[in-house]
Amino acid sequence: MSIWKSNPKLLNIVWWSVSILSYLCIFLNLFFKWTSFESACFVFFPLSLLLGKIICLFFISIDTLVYTFKIINKCFIKTKSSPKQAGNLPPIKRSDFIVKSGLLLASVPIVALTRGFAFNLYKYRVNHLDLILPNLPKSFEGITIAQISDIHAGSLFNSTAVKKGIDLLLAQKPDIIFFTGDLINDFATEMEDYLSIFDKVKAPLGTFSILGNHDYGNYHFNRYHFFDQMNLTKEQNLSNLKSIHQQLGWQLLLNESKELILNNEKITIIGVENWGANNPKNYGNIDLAMSKVDKSSPINFMLSHDPSHWRAEIIPKYPTIDVTFSGHTHGGQFGYNNPNYQWSPVKYAYREWAGLYREKHQALYVNVGFGYLDYPSRVGILPEITIFHLKSKG
Repeated sequence: MSIWKSNPKLLNIVWWSVSILSYLCIFLNLFFKWTSFESACFVFFPLSLLLGKIICLFFISIDTLVYTFKIINKCFIKTKSSPKQAGNLPPIKRSDFIVKSGLLLASVPIVALTRGFAFNLYKYRVNHLDLILPNLPKSFEGITIAQISDIHAGSLFNSTAVKKGIDLLLAQKPDIIFFTGDLINDFATEMEDYLSIFDKVKAPLGTFSILGNHDYGNYHFNRYHFFDQMNLTKEQNLSNLKSIHQQLGWQLLLNESKELILNNEKITIIGVENWGANNPKNYGNIDLAMSKVDKSSPINFMLSHDPSHWRAEIIPKYPTIDVTFSGHTHGGQFGYNNPNYQWSPVKYAYREWAGLYREKHQALYVNVGFGYLDYPSRVGILPEITIFHLKSKG
């Protein structure tokens, strides 16, 4: 029986070849125009590799520390030589054990990320939540609202699976549907293959939508691309996207409000354009959006793509907002959640990143997304359809 021995020369070749390839992927993704799926792959590969390298580096650092302390120990303490091991197999060195253990553990997140990339994109789940609103008019008691977010049509590549997701949404028979931004990655044309699917997303009391950060086209039009022959301006692209919302029959709210009336009782839905606490450029204008809201409106629902808007402006400026619906975070693309616990690295950037939050008599729900792929993984965080049941009492 032979023992696997490291080949330093081969390992160096593999290490530098893979590293150069990953950096090349980043360069290609930044300066060349690819399909969204190709772009997703070019991002996924270097990020997965980087995570594996960080884990390996941790174990290599441990090995270095152990070796350093061993040298120091030899300098000050004389030790007896250990007896040779009986048998034909030489003992595995501590250094080899630590490094190879690091390689083994580094493969775990890479495998998990690949699994999420390949299988979790279309594994839709439905959440049912009760929204207890003491001021809810009787006519709206029992009304259901469905929320989806962050479709990112350019990243979708399986129309049959997407249709199943929409069928699952419609099977819940919601009375109202909210879409909270990022219909596309960059271009309005990304929706061409999916118009016949998403035009089914309608509800008896209306489907209401807003724009997300990707919908403005800044991630493409604000940077240089080699061999890009498109004769399309950012303004025209945005205009085309707004037309698509209209074509789908969705009521796109651009810093404006809409009243829903049942039996002479009403609630108000407000939609703001994208606004984030750390965004270099914001389009949302909450004051304009609230300017025509009736002060006597008993229930006000706010649609705002970025959840950081909730604490930054909505809570301090407009305490009459009952619930804010957001998306944007995608559950951090990587994380873990179950009914009792959830965690994702995105929590360090967004205090509210998935699920329902309450503060100062207001609530915020952050939807993790319907079909996002650009930075793909979703370990335990799946594409989400949320159904809210409106109630006046618990």
